[in-house]
Amino acid sequence: MFKHKHPYKPFIKSDTTKLIVGTLPPPRFSTGNLLDKDVNFCYGSYYNSLWLYIDKIHNLMLRFDNSQEAINERKTFLINNKIGVCDIVDSCEREKIDASDLGMQNIKLRDVIGYLKKFPNINTILFTGGNSKNGPEYFFRKHIKDYKLKLELVSNEVPRIHQFVMGNNEIESVNNKRVIKTVSLTSASGSANRAIGSMALYKQLKSRNSKFNTFDFRVLQYREFL
Repeated sequence: MFKHKHPYKPFIKSDTTKLIVGTLPPPRFSTGNLLDKDVNFCYGSYYNSLWLYIDKIHNLMLRFDNSQEAINERKTFLINNKIGVCDIVDSCEREKIDASDLGMQNIKLRDVIGYLKKFPNINTILFTGGNSKNGPEYFFRKHIKDYKLKLELVSNEVPRIHQFVMGNNEIESVNNKRVIKTVSLTSASGSANRAIGSMALYKQLKSRNSKFNTFDFRVLQYREFL
């Protein structure tokens, strides 16, 4: 059984307003066996293309390699845009050493609500996936039950938007509650391409432009939130 421990601490600053929440990087980021185009940082897998989409949206000309410069470029972008990263899975066990969310067992979650209390400027959570089993939203729904919180649907259009209400302090008052919005972005992993292909909006856009693809679809979706 492979013990899969998250290799990175949450990346959050005092003025962070948006928090990206995923599950775990591929096991090679925990073992140190990175590929040439991997970056040793959050969402550093070249084949999980979140940074490719961000690079396209903001025209950053990012490096994709194992260098410290590549790490610093990503940290600078996050800091300048008040975006943090706090994946929800701290560790799990796997029978097969791969990046499958469904393959995770004996899962230990991070206290994301605890981080929200510590950093009161955060008002938006961006899930890198929906509510499918062992996805980030799925785990977050389980996590917030411990705090007697629940997600309320705001928009059922993809990406689905929810919200929940929490207080900034342990002793909550009506005037001290804050609303946190959650956005369930379409996963950046290649496994989500089939789901994208079946979406009515994607089919509509594809019919207008035969060159339109799943990469373009994610760029279009992520642009509003990143």
